[in-house]
Formats: sequence, C-alpha cells, structure tokens
Amino acid sequence: MLLTKDELRSLVELTHQSPHTLLGMHPLGDQSGLVVRAMLPDAAKVKIQPTHEKDKPCFDLKRIPKTDVFEAVTKSVHKVYAYDLVITDKAGHTRRTRDAYSFLPTLGESDLFLFGKGDERKIYEKLGAQLRVIDGVPGASFAVWAPNAQRVSVVGDFNNWDGRFHPMRLLGVSGVWEIFIPGVGQGAHYKFEIRDAHGNIKLNTDPFGFFFEVAPKQAAIVWDTRKFKWNDAAWLKKRCERDALRSPMSIYEVHVGSWQKKTATESWSYRELAKPLVEYVKRLGFTHVEFLPVAEHAYYPSWGYQVTGFYAPTSRFGTPDDFQFLVNALHEAGIGVIVDWVPAHFPRDEWALAKFDGTALFEHEDPRKGAHQDWGTLIFNFGRNEVSNFLVANALFWCGRFHIDGLRVDAVASMLYLDYSRKEGQWVPNQFGGRENLEAIEFLRKFNHIAHSEFPGIV
Repeated sequence: MLLTKDELRSLVELTHQSPHTLLGMHPLGDQSGLVVRAMLPDAAKVKIQPTHEKDKPCFDLKRIPKTDVFEAVTKSVHKVYAYDLVITDKAGHTRRTRDAYSFLPTLGESDLFLFGKGDERKIYEKLGAQLRVIDGVPGASFAVWAPNAQRVSVVGDFNNWDGRFHPMRLLGVSGVWEIFIPGVGQGAHYKFEIRDAHGNIKLNTDPFGFFFEVAPKQAAIVWDTRKFKWNDAAWLKKRCERDALRSPMSIYEVHVGSWQKKTATESWSYRELAKPLVEYVKRLGFTHVEFLPVAEHAYYPSWGYQVTGFYAPTSRFGTPDDFQFLVNALHEAGIGVIVDWVPAHFPRDEWALAKFDGTALFEHEDPRKGAHQDWGTLIFNFGRNEVSNFLVANALFWCGRFHIDGLRVDAVASMLYLDYSRKEGQWVPNQFGGRENLEAIEFLRKFNHIAHSEFPGIV
C-alpha cells in the first residue's frame, strides 16, 4: 500500500476534500511508474483497460484489506493515459466505464474568480448538473457552492444513492465542489450528500437544478434546457425594437395550476394550456400574460411564492421543454410573457437553500436581518457576492433559456426597508443609521442594468 494511514482513513471515512489527488491514475513520485486507485463499494474485482492506446498495460487492481479502496502499481509505463475501469460487482455483473477521477475540473480559475466577485452572468452553465462530452465520453459534471461543508458527494439513481461512490473535490478557496461522472444522462435523479460545517450528514437538492421530481419528492433531475426548437424569432426581433415604456400593455394574470382546470383535482399541463389560453387572451385583447411564480416550490398553497428551485419550472405541469412550448405558443400568437420572480426570500426547508452547508450561506445569520416576520421565510444576503450572482444570473436564465419578456419582482418593499414589518429593536440600521437596505437596493439596480443590457425590450 502506497497510501499513508491518514490518507487511507480520509478516503474510507470520506473526509478528504480533494479525493482526485488520491484516486485515479498518478505518476509515482520517483518517476518509476504509475499508481491507480479506485473506491468502489460494490466491486469484487476491478481491472484497468486502456481506452485509446492499446499498447498501454491492462492490469488488475487489488483491494486494500478491510476497505472499498482498490490499488495497483505498474512499472511498464510512466505517463498517465486514458483508461476504463472494468468492474465486476459482488453479484457477478460486469460494467465498463471511464474513471470519474481521471478528469480535470470542468470549472476554470476565471469561472471561480468571476463567481466569487459576483460577476459570472452565466454561472448556471457552470454550477449544477451540466451534460457534457469530455474526451469523447458523455456524462454530467456536477458543481455546487458549499464553502463551509466538510465533504460533498453526488448521490443518485446511478450510484445507489451512496455517497462513497462520488465524493467531490473542493476547488481552492472558491467554496465550489466539482466532479464529472461518465455515463450520467438526461433524466438521472440526484442530490448532494453534504457533511456540513458541524459534521452532520444531510441530503440537499441542487440550488441550480433545472428540473425536479414532483413534490413532495425533492431530487433534482439532470436536464438539458437548451435543446428546445424555438419558433419565436420574429417576436424577439419585434420586442427588441419596441419601446416597452411607451407601448400599451394589458396584462392577464394566471396561476397555471388553477386556470380552467380539467376537474376539481386535475390541472392542465403546460402543453395542454397553450391553445385554450392563447384563444382566451386573444379574444379578450390582452397583450401579455403574467404567470404567478412558475419556479419550483414544495409548498403548493404558497402559489409559488416560496421557491425551492429557482432555476426550474415546476414539474407539476410538465418538463422544462413543456413550459418552453407554452411560452413559444404565446409568442407565436403575439402575446408577451411575464413571470412573477421572487428574489426577496426563500423557505426554511433545510433540504433546499436554508443552512445549506450548515451555516447561513444564502441567508443572514442574524434573524433581525435574515428572517421574515410575516411569512416565516428567510431573506437573501444580497451583500454576499455569490448570492447576488445566484439571483442576477437567475433573472438572465429565465429571459435567456425561456424567452421570458418581463419579470414582475415580488415583495420589493420588504427588500428595500430593513424595518419592514418589524418593531423597534427587531431590525439593524444600515451603516448610516437609516432604514434602507442598501445591499438590496444595489442588487436591484445591478439586476435591472444587466437584464436590460443583455435582453433589450424586456420589462
């Protein structure tokens, strides 16, 4: 065994914050060969086979006694090469896959720098679950911001929901954990298993998840929101040329779940809603539809105003593609689409954003700043760069991926004033002694500037 006792213990106990430095293929320190390691809880036998270069060695890994770690050394080659793991499980079934620990990080230094600065406008293309093909290998990269976590693993229906299979690596001081898992495709269900700042194990859904199981289930679902074929180019061109502030608007507000339901207990799907809604809105002469919040929410009676999945249309009425179909149909009919957007607060569900890594990450630690008196929810820490980035990018995500024409920002008064619905002594003044929430005001200014810059014609 080449590992030290402490290194082996860190793998077995899942406490190593950069498992890629121990797992995978690495040159030996004296340049006399290579060492390969894999941690595979279900494996009985493990073999290395070269992926491309057939002249490279093929050899077996041996289990380190009383662990799930397999290791082998080869002296016949000195340079790392692409290889597959051929795994025979304890039931005798064999599978072949590229090693997740043989890939470089999918986020670069500039991505992490901009996120830490609060200026990565397309952070939703970097964090969360991203379908990719790397070195000819299809799979999904996973990345999550949890700076105070002791360990993060991806668990899902592709690894028996077992955190020992895919512990992630911490990328420097960014607080971002990352891994690329070969073979994971669209439709895979996943969560993050987090050993939080206090050592507690918790299962969290993905803050950047694009699609979720229908509530009360909570798993995120790997999904490509870029594959829909839009037919609204003419509408978008016209919108860009239109002066929204000087053009007539007549807005019809809709709650998807309760508009002209099929029965008392069954709602229309996004696709089923398209034709009757277009006909109704056209007949009454409205120029725009405004949907009550469509982002994923666990508590249905909140009407969508307590969001648990900011980057996903609720799965109650269909897939992200189905919601895109609805928006596209409205645009083809010359009808604009506005959505209620809720950056003011989020619910206390600890499987979602609250105390995400065991600390007040998205919210304020001080309840005088971080807790809503009226709604029992938590207030975003608008002054934290990564949180501001999460929300600004979210606005751009809805306008970009879903062609939304406008965002109606909910509960703005509660964002603007530190003493909103609070008595004397229940709030903390700003640095000048006033009641204005200067961080929220700056966030709203920044969000408006960037959104209008990126998508001329939106409101």
